Amino acid sequence: MTTIHDNLQSVHQRIASACAASRRKVSEVTLLAVSKTFGPDAVREASQCKQLAFGENYIQEAVEKIALLSELPLQWHCIGPIQTNKSRLVATHFDWAHTIDRLKLAQRLSEQRPSHLKPLQVCIQVNIDGSATKAGVAPDEVLPLARELMTLSGITLRGLMTIPEPAPGLAAQKAVHLRTRALFDELRAAGLPLDTLSMGMTADLEAAIAAGSTMVRVGTAIFGKRATAKAR
Repeated sequence: MTTIHDNLQSVHQRIASACAASRRKVSEVTLLAVSKTFGPDAVREASQCKQLAFGENYIQEAVEKIALLSELPLQWHCIGPIQTNKSRLVATHFDWAHTIDRLKLAQRLSEQRPSHLKPLQVCIQVNIDGSATKAGVAPDEVLPLARELMTLSGITLRGLMTIPEPAPGLAAQKAVHLRTRALFDELRAAGLPLDTLSMGMTADLEAAIAAGSTMVRVGTAIFGKRATAKAR
């Protein structure tokens, strides 16, 4: 059976190859290991391979995992939907939240962020391809929301996150991601100090990197087939 160590090496090689093809530095792309539904032992094994950034979708499951691994210097990213009644858990336990899609949620996270912690790093989730099944802000609504988020003290807006519908082939995948990159560039041109494009997963990380992704969210290629989540 392929180990997490071997899988991580393979993913890093894919990232390196994609960066080389796009004439980008490998240091420009962060690997976020998506550990949802996998237990603390899997995360610990990955951390022993110098993987320190982990993404979680199910907040209650993640909080329990974070507590069990509190002795490790890990960085935790909430990459799943955040219900209002779970916002305090995210504000208290996570370092990043990628799925900000409304001002009210951002305000709650800002207000609930403990004062002894650094501001919560956040991304606005954009529904870049207008999918009826995906959450996120419409592209033309991103700039007004971003400007509101810049006024909140308990969070720091870092960039954009997308989960587009699967597209057939590298060219089609890249075309969708380039739309997010163009929006990102527009926001920066408007004066917003953004530095993060959270886009690309196991199936399309090469296309995302070619389009300018700075953070790829990879789960299956590292941990294998998903187990069933027990707590969400």
